[in-house]
Amino acid sequence: MILYPAIDIRGGKAVRLTHGRFDAETVYHDDPLEAAQSWVDAGARFLHVVDLDGAKQGAPASIDHLRRIVAGTGVPVQYGGGLRTPDAVRDALRAGAERVIVGTAALRDVDFLDDIVAAHGPRVIVSVDVRGGKITTAGWTETSELGAADAFGHLHSRGVSSFVYTDADRDGALEGPSLDDVRAVASAVRGHFLYAGGIGDLSHLRSLRELRQVNLSGVIAGKALYERKFTVAEGQAALDGKA
Repeated sequence: MILYPAIDIRGGKAVRLTHGRFDAETVYHDDPLEAAQSWVDAGARFLHVVDLDGAKQGAPASIDHLRRIVAGTGVPVQYGGGLRTPDAVRDALRAGAERVIVGTAALRDVDFLDDIVAAHGPRVIVSVDVRGGKITTAGWTETSELGAADAFGHLHSRGVSSFVYTDADRDGALEGPSLDDVRAVASAVRGHFLYAGGIGDLSHLRSLRELRQVNLSGVIAGKALYERKFTVAEGQAALDGKA
């Protein structure tokens, strides 16, 4: 498993939300590139970048920051937030993203999903974000009646095999994952997925590793790294079973 340090961009700054709420924001860096460089200097192999403004408004707002991060760090970057048209996906890839993360539009627009999967294949990841057991969309501001298992089934039928699963209720709270929920997701996913939500210390990373779910290929952490609960190297060692 790979540890993915998260860089969430809002208003041009690197921030973290608590429980996915836009009114519960902490600013950690005035320049997202500084955050990215700090994680790479600490040993990050891959970066997870989210354009929160784009997610909320429905169109990317941080492509320039993506381009700067890719050029300034030299490590692969996966990027999401407001990618709801084929042109937006193409622009993110041209800006240097190794993979693109789509959410809202993939669940609402089958034609869009089919187009980008056909064009970009494994470089497309679908983010399945859950609040209260139901899919939440539009930057976590809208919650549907669709459950995670149903969403995975729908997406598999369209050829998607790579996912990010985010527990929005736990995101930024540092309280750890629901291991039962992660097991359920692992049972539902045909392909592989990354987990995000609530990682607060090394024991949380060890517990995810100890689930031994072969399709859980990585863990996304943000606030815990910013607040020095553990380092990138320590987190990766925990996922590697070396700490």
